[in-house]
Amino acid sequence: MHIHILGICGTFMGGIAALARAAGHRVTGSDQNVYPPMSDQLAAMGIDLIQGYDPDQLKLKPDVVVVGNVMSRGNALIEALLESELRYTSGPEWLAQYVLTGRHVLAVAGTHGKTTTTSMLMWILEHSDREPGFLVGGVPANFNVTARLGKGTCFVVEADEYDTAFFDKRAKFVHYRPRTAILNNLEHDHADIYPDVVAIQKQFHLLLRTVPRNGRLVVNADEANLQQVIDMGCWTPVVRFSTTVKANATHDEWSAELLNQQDGSHFIIKQGTYIHGEIRWSMLGRHNVANALAAIIAAEHVGVSVTESIAALNIFAGVKRRMEIRGVVNEITVYDDFAHHPTAIETTMQGLRRKVGNARIIAVLEPRSNTMKLGTHREPLKHSLHDAQQVWLYQGADVKWDVASLATELGSRACAHTNIDTMVDGLAAELRSGDHVLIMSNGGFGGIHSKLLAKLQALPTS
Repeated sequence: MHIHILGICGTFMGGIAALARAAGHRVTGSDQNVYPPMSDQLAAMGIDLIQGYDPDQLKLKPDVVVVGNVMSRGNALIEALLESELRYTSGPEWLAQYVLTGRHVLAVAGTHGKTTTTSMLMWILEHSDREPGFLVGGVPANFNVTARLGKGTCFVVEADEYDTAFFDKRAKFVHYRPRTAILNNLEHDHADIYPDVVAIQKQFHLLLRTVPRNGRLVVNADEANLQQVIDMGCWTPVVRFSTTVKANATHDEWSAELLNQQDGSHFIIKQGTYIHGEIRWSMLGRHNVANALAAIIAAEHVGVSVTESIAALNIFAGVKRRMEIRGVVNEITVYDDFAHHPTAIETTMQGLRRKVGNARIIAVLEPRSNTMKLGTHREPLKHSLHDAQQVWLYQGADVKWDVASLATELGSRACAHTNIDTMVDGLAAELRSGDHVLIMSNGGFGGIHSKLLAKLQALPTS
């Protein structure tokens, strides 16, 4: 089969391309911006790429065109596709039909932590010789690829609530038909397509309608919005987890007791009152403890013992761009983190604060997600940055609100910039030995990480 993918350089569609190629299909594709590293990865798989969305590419006459959700009506290529007799489908539909059918699907849903939890679950299954297939929205250090077919019966998929395609406005995850589903959390996000939390809850309810009664729902007990989804209708056994230990917890209630600095690097796994064991790892934050609990419970549903899961997570190497240390210069540590929602920003910073004690944390933030650019999260963002001694905000050209006004409200510890190079110069002059620079964005942030590290390297040492 010849598959032509529109929007192929996105993480999800690039993963679809990799799975299709591994399955033996001929794969071509196009994107508005074809550039490394994704273009190099796809080319190495033997996938031919086209720059831009010229309708002439339909002359390839593929058997099916897989349309990414970046494509919209009015695009010349889409209009030509609709007028043609070519068959087209969405990425989630193609995945469900050609990869997920006949497999035990484990889906990881939630506003935050999907990529990390998916990667943990993949690693647990891999470590226990299940050889899972997977599709994840990041690069797990234990695998260094975002997708593979796998040889086992299990397939782990990051279940995104963003819409499917221009012709299918349901969430991507309704296509996956999981037997095991993790519901990590639920908050308002994707304000460009969901007006409020209720709209997202309706999509999560559609997901619950697809999970069979012999399946398992793994649900964060600390999230009231998730309980409201379950109250809308649930036909599947629910196993709950929490990072708060209850004295009278039942066997179906899992929890974690944080130890030592309570930074999330050391904790005990409990099922009811029974202690399974403890995890010591390089991850930080209470949110990652919750992610670990969810992954352990999901893995148990496919026969992996908790002991095996704990052993795997003790050597879990994390995910690129999730509190990834990009470099240390003159005892100044520079981190790269994908956090782009106020809750994720706050919990990430809390974990770092507990790790570094009284050391200075300098938060550097690019409001880049669609929701951030619209200003929907402006007020909660202000409160999520309280653990930072300094806050540096970047005003991108397509941000629809005045970032500098937020910096003014945060007081003398905050500033806003419209030029990344100027921002780097100011940061380099301000930083001192022992500082922790937490750079947060769900994009490349203009290469600020490498620019800052290079500038610090070039400074004279005293």
